[in-house]
Amino acid sequence: MIQGSILHSVSYSGSWGQHFLTVEEFIDKAAALGYDGVMLMAKRPHFSVLDWNADARLKLRERLEQRGIACTCVAGYTNFTADLEHGDIPQREMQIRHVTDLAQMAHDLGATIVRVFTGYESPAAAPQAQWKIVVETLRECARRAADFAVTIGVQNHHDLACGYESLDELLAEVDEPNCRAMFDAWAPALQGVDLIAAASRLAARTVHTTIANYQLRPRYRYVPSLVNYEKLTPAVQAVPMDEGFIDYPAFLSTLLGAGFHGTVAYEMCSPLRGGGSMENLDAYARKFLEWIRTYRVAAATAPYSR
Repeated sequence: MIQGSILHSVSYSGSWGQHFLTVEEFIDKAAALGYDGVMLMAKRPHFSVLDWNADARLKLRERLEQRGIACTCVAGYTNFTADLEHGDIPQREMQIRHVTDLAQMAHDLGATIVRVFTGYESPAAAPQAQWKIVVETLRECARRAADFAVTIGVQNHHDLACGYESLDELLAEVDEPNCRAMFDAWAPALQGVDLIAAASRLAARTVHTTIANYQLRPRYRYVPSLVNYEKLTPAVQAVPMDEGFIDYPAFLSTLLGAGFHGTVAYEMCSPLRGGGSMENLDAYARKFLEWIRTYRVAAATAPYSR
């Protein structure tokens, strides 16, 4: 069962030159649009650990309650394999402390999930060594987050364990009950793997999935000596939910049929076709709500849901 429609604050963060809203303005916007909850970007200019002390968090929770909207997830930004070239710098300790602080901040807002990434592959260490670092770091993050009744959600974003088979194995090795998947469709779709197989394998581990849809833009480079074009990796363009290539009805239906019971968030996490005006952002956000309502109606009458 899908437990709610969530809007990620990165959508209105100004990160790609789009219209910027403060956290408070974003909460008001999400409530006015009709979302059930929000996912807060845990860095400036939004929900940074440097800017939101206990009193400020209390006021923010009161605002959420006044608007009738929940904060379900705090979206952390981690890279547990950062700066392996300098082993004297306690990078992992700093990031574990950061995630622990995010868990407390999430708890104070009534949220139950802190999103994290794994790590980008580094030439400074062997792949097996980097895997070990990520496993041990996630394990400690999960144990510390448990003190705040918070789950660590691992999004399939960074290089390590971005493949669905690897993510499943990573979480099994971490082996903490509150370290789960935040498994998204866009990564396996762009990787060209079987989306249904991926969703089937990760469904029972998944507590949250974030949605956005895209079109592929072919790219070519002219090669004069051959009087021809060389095919390049396609560019990816964010488009409204019903205009992209990712088969979200199949993905969500497979997740639900295989044991997923979590939240679904929408994000505008790259430049949009049509630009970054408030009007265009709002149009995309409304389109997602229309899309998810239509999907729920169709899912309620489909054979797999009976």
